[in-house]
Amino acid sequence: MAVAEVKVIHSWSAPRSLSTSLMYSFAQRDDMDVLDEPLYANFLIITGFERPYRDELLSKMDSDGNKVIKDVIFGPGEKKYRYCKHIAKQRLPNLTNDLMKRGKHFILIRNPLNILPSFDKVASTSFTELGLDGLVSIYNELCDVGNPPPVIDAEDLQKDPEGTLRSLCHDLGIPFQASMLEWEPGPKPVDGIWAPWWYGGVHKSTGFKSLKAYPVTFPPALYDLLEQSLPFYKFLRRHVKQTPSSLQSSLPTLSLPVPANEKILVWVGDELVPRGDAKVSVFDSVVQGGDAVWEGLRIYSRKIFKLNEHLDRLFDSAKALAFINVPSCEEIKEAIFKTLISNGMFDNAHVRLTLTRGKKVTSGMSPAFNQYGCTLIVLAEWKPPVYDNSGGIKLVTATTRRNSPNSIDSKIHHNNLINNILAKIEGNLANADDAIMLDKDGFVSETNATNIFMVKKGFVLTPHADYCLPGITRATVIDLVIKENLILHERRISLSEFHAADEVWTTGTMGELTPVVMIDGRVIGDGKVGAITRRIQRAYKALTAESGELIPLNSGS
Repeated sequence: MAVAEVKVIHSWSAPRSLSTSLMYSFAQRDDMDVLDEPLYANFLIITGFERPYRDELLSKMDSDGNKVIKDVIFGPGEKKYRYCKHIAKQRLPNLTNDLMKRGKHFILIRNPLNILPSFDKVASTSFTELGLDGLVSIYNELCDVGNPPPVIDAEDLQKDPEGTLRSLCHDLGIPFQASMLEWEPGPKPVDGIWAPWWYGGVHKSTGFKSLKAYPVTFPPALYDLLEQSLPFYKFLRRHVKQTPSSLQSSLPTLSLPVPANEKILVWVGDELVPRGDAKVSVFDSVVQGGDAVWEGLRIYSRKIFKLNEHLDRLFDSAKALAFINVPSCEEIKEAIFKTLISNGMFDNAHVRLTLTRGKKVTSGMSPAFNQYGCTLIVLAEWKPPVYDNSGGIKLVTATTRRNSPNSIDSKIHHNNLINNILAKIEGNLANADDAIMLDKDGFVSETNATNIFMVKKGFVLTPHADYCLPGITRATVIDLVIKENLILHERRISLSEFHAADEVWTTGTMGELTPVVMIDGRVIGDGKVGAITRRIQRAYKALTAESGELIPLNSGS
């Protein structure tokens, strides 16, 4: 007895995506009939594509797509549900929109790394043949009408068939049936005419095959097509619903310190890209050996504080490391401005500016392999000062020493920060905010991330810059100390002097001026932020409010 209105389930995929296996899975249900690519004849007539079975197919299948939609896809049937296996490229403009408006839809995806070699064994492939752009269009169209489709990945079907199918059935509003997990080998009555050409492998199966331990060799001739296809797959992959099994192997979803930074644009090379696409090549020198220089910039009231000073140091560092094909000062400024304006970051923001030696033609240490020029990265984030500048922080002394100019000069603001990271690890393990680093003779140099000052009997002292980075903020604070008519000494300072100091603070672009209230368990002064510290903080705040390079805006903005 025919059911008055069959509930239709539309499966959309690219070819060679385990779509036939999934069709066989749904065909095992006792409440489901299935249709294998019912719009195939319409596709061949409209596009003129050749197939070895074209004539036979057109003689046995209705090529009027809209008639098929009305009478076959949405026609009456004997089962409660009807499963329609569709290939995305077969959804053509001549078809009525009823196809998308009625029934429930889901999307099956598979990595082009696996699709392309499989497809190429049967027929020559192309971007049009794959139809991944059409799959993305179908997803976006369904989202636009408020009906975002579930997305499943063929790899998840192979890893965890039951978990993936249970999740899919739940999203489709149908009960899961255990019969979906296996089927008899061999051809099926539901197979399309094209089965002998395409279904040889699936006819040998009795369920979803486990993932192979190793992939097949990828044909070099398909490399360009892979590059074209991967962005579409990656877009859809981001919308795959995680099953309990896939969650075990995926990275955890973590909250960001500033949630607004989830959707930022980052300058990489010569363009702005979304955060998720902000990547450098594995051949880049910063990956190969930490071979890069960097600066930190802070934004106040639409102005970049001390921009020219930071760029001067960037160029000095790049020259000391013998970089070639370095972007000009104006080029770097333009990249910074474009990044900040595009993100709408005009206050309370921080820029991590990185210049790498660039991409290499092959992996290796020698700069002779760097033939592409430098890579510029402008990472702008919403970021308030990273320390407690009101109540103060605690420091411990690290056993890791600040590197000597005998090894690598700290005046080069380079990306080889392993010794700083090791010191920071010591600080973390001691539950301190940062760690003091000593020079080779045991005198205080700086912290793992900042320069350091102390006050004793009204005098301000700071370590000389032989072993520490001569920071831009450090130099600014030295000038402010002098302008405030305070006496400053720049000399070797022992750790015990810091322990006995009246006041201590650190300086850095990211943290500004940060009071220190404890070092190695010793309370600094009376354990409160000192008067001179507050005085210099106020002077620094006034300076940042009135100076800096203005971020340009388009006229009328």
